[in-house]
Amino acid sequence: MAKKIALFPKHPERICWGCDKYCAADALRCGNGSGRTPHPIEVLGEDWLDQGDWGFDPEEVARAKVRAGKATD
Repeated sequence: MAKKIALFPKHPERICWGCDKYCAADALRCGNGSGRTPHPIEVLGEDWLDQGDWGFDPEEVARAKVRAGKATD
């Protein structure tokens, strides 16, 4: 089973998100190319989960938003 992706990482720029190894940006082990794969939050912004269907459980997303201080009620 693959590792779950962090929905709201504190420092997404420090990790390559291209596979489930989540290597440090300067220590790519999977051969995913010459550079790291950015987290969707870096590309799409803080509201990346609202753009499209990512297949996450809505309750899991709600809990992650609360933990990250991004919940809106």
